[in-house]
Amino acid sequence: MGYREIYEQWLSDPIIDNVTKAELKEISGNEKEIEDRFFRDLEFGTGGLRGVLGAGTNRLNIYTIRKATQGLANYILQSDAYKSGMGVAIAHDCRRMSPEFSTEAALVLNANGIKTYTFESLRPTPLLSFAVRHLGCVAGIVVTASHNPPEYNGYKVYWSDGGQCPYPRDEAIIDEVLKVTSFAMVKTMPQDEAVAKGLFNIAPPEVDDKFIENVKAQCLNPEIIPESDIKIVFTPLHGAGNEGVQRALRETGFKNVFVVKEQESPDGNFPTVSYPNPEDKLAFACALKLAHEKDADLIVATDPDCDRVGIAVKRDNDYELLTGNMTGVLLTDYMVSQMKAKGKLPANGAIISTIVSTDMTRAITKAYGLEYMEVLTGFKYIGEKIKGFEETGSHSYILGFEESYGYLAGTYARDKDAVVASLLICEAAAFYRKQGLSLYDALQELYKKYGLYRECIESITLKGVDGLSDIKRIMAYLRSNPPQSLAGSKVIEARDYQNRTIKNIETGVVTDSTLPVSDVLYYATDDGSWACVRPSGTEPKIKLYFGTKLPSGSTIDDAVAKLKTMTVDLKSLVDKVLT
Repeated sequence: MGYREIYEQWLSDPIIDNVTKAELKEISGNEKEIEDRFFRDLEFGTGGLRGVLGAGTNRLNIYTIRKATQGLANYILQSDAYKSGMGVAIAHDCRRMSPEFSTEAALVLNANGIKTYTFESLRPTPLLSFAVRHLGCVAGIVVTASHNPPEYNGYKVYWSDGGQCPYPRDEAIIDEVLKVTSFAMVKTMPQDEAVAKGLFNIAPPEVDDKFIENVKAQCLNPEIIPESDIKIVFTPLHGAGNEGVQRALRETGFKNVFVVKEQESPDGNFPTVSYPNPEDKLAFACALKLAHEKDADLIVATDPDCDRVGIAVKRDNDYELLTGNMTGVLLTDYMVSQMKAKGKLPANGAIISTIVSTDMTRAITKAYGLEYMEVLTGFKYIGEKIKGFEETGSHSYILGFEESYGYLAGTYARDKDAVVASLLICEAAAFYRKQGLSLYDALQELYKKYGLYRECIESITLKGVDGLSDIKRIMAYLRSNPPQSLAGSKVIEARDYQNRTIKNIETGVVTDSTLPVSDVLYYATDDGSWACVRPSGTEPKIKLYFGTKLPSGSTIDDAVAKLKTMTVDLKSLVDKVLT
């Protein structure tokens, strides 16, 4: 059935409400818009749904939410893990329609006889991960689009271990969602009926309290916090992090915390920022203004669902924004050094990060005799490792992080947590302040010790039907035509995680990748630099990642210049496809 037929079907379907039909009638003369809304079903991927809000099969709305939830319900009811009476925890962030989608998902599950626990207001994503295990749930749902622009929302699925669903469970759930081929197959029920039957429940307040208890338990030097005079500027960027981060900082003893008032209240329109992403320097504009007024030592910014955190540290009379990799190595070194100083560093300790994150973490873990483990992009793979450690006892989890500003210390949650990361970053700042150092100074000391590592990322946005096709063509071209060199350094290894192959370019020997199948290409050069290409799982983008380590005596400018040349070289191959 073509997109135009599906459009007409929505207009005539008695299940579709009149408000939605009115929205669709407004675009009746815009063929391009109709095509974009109906040329496909919004893909339920390995992490769930994410898309632009609006009417249509390729949009996020109550109908696509209900359809996805019916598929999830069918999977749950068939699962050996499900026992009668087990529930599903559901949380949401600040975005437009997030509360409504949360309720709609709950009522579909309720209509299938599955109990739900929703929250009365927005909550951080990591709290949902914690709640799944704390409440003994079979699964969890978070309604969020993380740091995407305001027009987006999304829907993420978690399993009983509190982590997002890895392979093969993710594909099994996707299969069940695909079997729901019409809205007539979706069950739902009135909320008052669900409440009366004990199916629709509000999560108890103890969930919040226990979550914060676990966050505070990750502190390594709690005694230094009350005596510290560091000044912290905090912004939740209109999102779900305000109460949790403020509470964690307050209850551990931080006194000088200044909140950006313009960004404190939840608002899915994100009126003070064009892009609510703590990776973006523009998102720090209000916080930087307040930091200069207060002469703050540190700025902390969490994203809308509070699973990512970005920081800016004082440097002379200004502030330097740190990348996710920089913050990751600071946290890694702070945690392992302090655990070692206190005699608490486990002999089988492990640090986990992703294939697109800095190699500097590998050097730090080696220096402390720990194991460094590399996983695919996506924190669910880190959560999967934590679960494996718990089941086998093979390793003790210390820290996991992604270059995309996501970190988790402790095993109370199985997803990245900006609440605990914010607390530990502030604790580290207080610790180094006592040594007469800023966080910026501490980072420079790490460079002196381990070498000058630097990374960057380039995103190419390709929207719509044509963009989706372009992304596929780019990946296909690079599979057949890998770069021969990057910034003058010879490519010596090509990894194709979709085909699960690692090819030694010099010998031609091909070995198997041990990581799951994923549409990712990776290139290593003879000087230790690397590049990686992957389509974004959450936005209409293809992402190019680069990393390098420069020899002793090199400067930051040298590293930036090297990365720039690597970017130009790889983008020239991409441009061959797009031109």
